[in-house]
Amino acid sequence: MNMNNFFSVFTYKPWDSLNINLLTEVKLLSLKKIIKTFPVIEPGFFDDLRSNMYKYNHYSWVESIKRIVGPENEDYDIKPWIFIWGMDQDGRMFQFLLQNIIEESKDSQAILVALAPPELAKLFEQHKEGAVLRTLSLLNSPKKMKFLMVLAPKGKSIAEEQQLLQINKQDFERLKFTNTLKHMPNIKGQWFPTFDVKCPNCNGPLTQVYSPKVGLVCQRCGFKRVK
Repeated sequence: MNMNNFFSVFTYKPWDSLNINLLTEVKLLSLKKIIKTFPVIEPGFFDDLRSNMYKYNHYSWVESIKRIVGPENEDYDIKPWIFIWGMDQDGRMFQFLLQNIIEESKDSQAILVALAPPELAKLFEQHKEGAVLRTLSLLNSPKKMKFLMVLAPKGKSIAEEQQLLQINKQDFERLKFTNTLKHMPNIKGQWFPTFDVKCPNCNGPLTQVYSPKVGLVCQRCGFKRVK
């Protein structure tokens, strides 16, 4: 299958207590490839999901997403995204990537963007909207689900953090360069090489003297340049 049809979610692993701080990549097939459109999920689904989280321990919310990459290798702002990961009592896995239409709003509709595993993709391809409704209903049935996690964004995207780090590194390099200029060994302590007139005898700096006869005097050897 063409890899350009996949979204990638980079997330920490809250389900793995031994490697909770390690990032993993999960690939999900774009819904547009499966049913030619992105289904819109109504806020009621998320209201029921939040209600189940309050009532049942096997429903959970974890901030762990660090990056979302699209089929064309484009990076997305991670704030409006969530990743639903669940397993029912029959051992079937469900993975859904959704994007809120209104960012950070509890009452927002959301777009179902991608899913996994491949078996689920086949089901959606065959039954289209019917499969969407049945699956969402299953996810909100606590007695039928073994567990369900909603993975949410955690801080800034890795891509954004890398960009900030790169900018800060450039600032540091500029600062280091400026400090190097500050400490350049020239007579007047300027931040740039001096172009003052030098003494022909000792190469020392010639200082101007305001005198009717003498114009420049060397502070090292006493050389005088007459006007």
